Amino acid sequence: MSGEALTAAGIRAAFVNGEATASAICRAALDCIAERNGPLGAVLRVDEARAMARAAALDRAAGTSGAGPLAAVPVLVKDNICVEGGVTTAGSRLLERFVAPYTATAVERLERSGAIVVGKTNCDEFAMGSSNEHSAFGPARNPWDLSRTPGGSSGGSAAAVAARMAPLALGSDTGGSVRQPAGFCGCVGLRPTYGRVSRYGLVAFSSSLDQIGPIALTVRDAAAALGAMAGLDPRDATTSDAPVPDWAGAMTGDVRGCRLGVPARLLDGIDDGVRAAFGAALEVLHSRGALIRDVSLEHASLAIAVYYVLATAEASSNLARYDGVRYGYRAAGAADLRGMIERTRTEGFGPEATRRILLGTFVLSAGHYDAYYAKAQRVRALVAADFADAFRDVDVIALPTSPTPAFRLGELVDDPLSMYLADVFTVGASLARLPALSVPCGFTPAGLPVGLQLAGRPFDESTILRVAEAYERDTAFWRVAPSGA
Repeated sequence: MSGEALTAAGIRAAFVNGEATASAICRAALDCIAERNGPLGAVLRVDEARAMARAAALDRAAGTSGAGPLAAVPVLVKDNICVEGGVTTAGSRLLERFVAPYTATAVERLERSGAIVVGKTNCDEFAMGSSNEHSAFGPARNPWDLSRTPGGSSGGSAAAVAARMAPLALGSDTGGSVRQPAGFCGCVGLRPTYGRVSRYGLVAFSSSLDQIGPIALTVRDAAAALGAMAGLDPRDATTSDAPVPDWAGAMTGDVRGCRLGVPARLLDGIDDGVRAAFGAALEVLHSRGALIRDVSLEHASLAIAVYYVLATAEASSNLARYDGVRYGYRAAGAADLRGMIERTRTEGFGPEATRRILLGTFVLSAGHYDAYYAKAQRVRALVAADFADAFRDVDVIALPTSPTPAFRLGELVDDPLSMYLADVFTVGASLARLPALSVPCGFTPAGLPVGLQLAGRPFDESTILRVAEAYERDTAFWRVAPSGA
């Protein structure tokens, strides 16, 4: 299959029209993973028995009731999102043998819409990273260049979709971990408004920032997945009861008069290939009638610092539960409880998780709380206020998804500050709890994908999806697949 047949919409149409059974579609996806995953390391595990049983059930029900919006669509799930009865590691040795006792709400709702979960994808440990090099099970690799990162922390999901192992995958986005890997791999990655999708069943990293979001080949596929997952969940008090719009119906291709804000002063020093692709993307949208305006995000330069104070503080609190007492890995040979906890955490956590726990514990400690954590919360409010001010004059804020294309594996692993700066354009929307997506907008001269990021007002996914889909109509970079896919 090729083109539209590989998209979630195309697969659903083939099933609904009787051109392919769910079992055949599922079998093809499993075979594709077996064939292509080896050098990529994108998929950690498949659950063939569960997937084929689910497909058989869909085949038996075919024609008896209306097919769901994702009927027979194979889906991969980042390994920090629970699927009942399967191992959920969050990329950590601490949870290497943890069997999830329940299924995340987002996954439940995808399955209710007809999707078939075929496996779990690689990720940075506890979703902490920008390169997928911090997985306890080895790095995932970028299908466009195996020497390069697919991005992180949802790198496995992005690499798998880019390699056409599945048309749809779930990731989690804390500071950009859906959008940045989608940009690096040439996929669509959508971070919903905070509270739009339930976090129930997501292994917590930073509770005030984490959101589950889809990675897909096309904007329409991402919108269909969001529509299936979105909505109030009584098991997650942070979910919103905001109405779930008809996002597909909003994608008319008409962006005439839509005001795109570009924070031009943030673009100094970005890669030349990224700059060229971003500028060309703005020209495409301008030719469709969009209005390009300069906007100022005064405190954007502080967003990385604020993010890494707040996210590490929340990580320190959330990861305190991994002590070897209740579940997960427990170190042997300790003389007492204190020694067991110390040894368990020393042996179980990798270096990046350890770094962030220590930093978060420091900023929350007596004598430092006001100087770091409380101050960061105040600056977070200023970052959010900058976005709110900008949205008085524009409808969407446009930036490159990342200042560079995918960097080489190992290039920044010993330079965490440079690694953190890979998220410089994505953390602002996370701090302000805004919806944002990355859509492919071309390639560098070296043939590496570039992402265009569009951020919108809270709960206004409709506008960013409409603009992204209009852009996709004139470019269709998603049709270009990496070698071997």
